[in-house]
Amino acid sequence: MSSPFPATVRTMVDLSATDRDWLHQLIADWQVIADLSVSDLVLWARNASGRFVAIAHSRPSTGATVHSEDVMGRRMPSSREAVALETLTSGRRQVAADPLWTGTVAVREEYVPVVRDGRAIAVITRETAVGVIRGGRIIDQALEDVADSLCLMIAEGSFPIQGAGTSIRHGTPRVADGVVRLDGDGAILYASPNARSALHRLGLDQGLDQVQLAAAIADIIPERTQVDETLAVVLMGRQAWLTEVEAGGVYLSVRSLPLLQAGQRAGAILLVRDVTEIRRREQVLLNKDATIREIHHRVKNNLQTVSALLRMQGRRATNEETRRALKEAERRVAAIATVHEALSHNVDEQVDFDEVFASILRVAAVVATPVGQVTTRLEGRFGTIDADTAQALSTVLAELVTNAVEHGLENRDGTVTVQAHREGDDLTVHVIDDGVGVPPSAIMAGLGTQIVTTLVRGELNGTIDWRPAPGKGTDVVVRARLGRGRR
Repeated sequence: MSSPFPATVRTMVDLSATDRDWLHQLIADWQVIADLSVSDLVLWARNASGRFVAIAHSRPSTGATVHSEDVMGRRMPSSREAVALETLTSGRRQVAADPLWTGTVAVREEYVPVVRDGRAIAVITRETAVGVIRGGRIIDQALEDVADSLCLMIAEGSFPIQGAGTSIRHGTPRVADGVVRLDGDGAILYASPNARSALHRLGLDQGLDQVQLAAAIADIIPERTQVDETLAVVLMGRQAWLTEVEAGGVYLSVRSLPLLQAGQRAGAILLVRDVTEIRRREQVLLNKDATIREIHHRVKNNLQTVSALLRMQGRRATNEETRRALKEAERRVAAIATVHEALSHNVDEQVDFDEVFASILRVAAVVATPVGQVTTRLEGRFGTIDADTAQALSTVLAELVTNAVEHGLENRDGTVTVQAHREGDDLTVHVIDDGVGVPPSAIMAGLGTQIVTTLVRGELNGTIDWRPAPGKGTDVVVRARLGRGRR
């Protein structure tokens, strides 16, 4: 696992790999404490000489920060190290006797030992501006109490909570979104104004004080509604996890953090967020993506039908030139259909062109070979290409491979090699055959060549060049600029 600390900080502190991992988990989830208490949290570890060094810092998103400057890598002032050392050696929380005056504000300092497996490995300072105002009033004591409980869990070695879910889809709840405090039986002891509003929108219209949240929400969820299997234990505060509840078209994202005291359950806090609009937008996008895939699927089916009709018409044609023209048209339609088939399986209008072209290469060589044995080879990678470019590029390359087989090899055994080299949006493709070569006077004469030249210059924003291949045969070089100057 990569370290959460900058390299310059890692070299300054003396921590084992397991200690670093524990601290990594801690700072992944300590923003909750900073937001609940409107405090800056600074994590301190000792270096080889015994000095405390700041290795992580979290600012509250619910109020003003104490440290506007970056404190990472700073050493703790000597005047504060005595309290920090006492905290580390005793494993008990300490509060500085007097507020620290920074020149602009008085700061209350609390020292919290970070304990893992019964041993203090670092110290957190929780630094709060005295008289902090949130929403026009003194900080909510209920939220401060929850922050104190979490700090106590850090000192007891039970926070961070092992196995807790700390990530979810877009819309993960935060302290500012809404906080609910539950007792040991899952009854509501406190709900912040934002949490009350979110629960009211969900359908809990009665008073929330002392309400069994899990039972109340179960009553408003319609029958036969599919719910997350973890919903009940999360709403009871029994499991540190994330879930979602939906009722009447309203979606709430809920995260549970069980609270422990001396290893015993002491209730939980729930972070709740109304994510209705987020889920509605996601559903709109999903519907749009499904519609786009369906369109590509139907276009592919229609193109395959056209290809089959051209093939049938070609078999009935009595004129060789007509039969050849219908065969070429069938091949071009089939190449475009292959791209739409790939697009029907994804949602971002991008195709893995290596996979698409492998199929086109085989078909183009087989269709163009009435006699003789032709081997095809693909070297290099095209990568992912947008839909419009993929259609033009597939048509161009299918045409060049067919021309190489029909005119370069002239019904004899041989090899057609396609080499792709891509650097960013710049793509260079060589279509090489080991046949007799194409006389310069024949180039740009046929309909297929004109189609290729038009697509390369117009759709691919590139150039095309015919030249003798090393040894024998022809090397057709296509240079394209993918995604640039699209018209």
